[in-house]
Amino acid sequence: MDFDDQLRRYFATDDLASLPPAALEAGVERMQVDFGMEKDRARRFALWTLLHMFGAAPDLDVAFDNEDDRNSARNFMEMMERAQEE
Repeated sequence: MDFDDQLRRYFATDDLASLPPAALEAGVERMQVDFGMEKDRARRFALWTLLHMFGAAPDLDVAFDNEDDRNSARNFMEMMERAQEE
């Protein structure tokens, strides 16, 4: 999944700063629906990371049945926290 492609898919732009709040909310909602329907582990994880960046990701125990996926998500969250601290 390419980040810019996903932004265009869910928000019809790759410039989030230009989006009105309602369009941002609608895009996140579409992403949540797709996440709930996605069966492919890799795509599901990628969608979860995007949702996490928008503050809309489900809890790990709800999002992932697989412990490896939960650990990868924890690693991603820690990496994002470290990047914000720098």
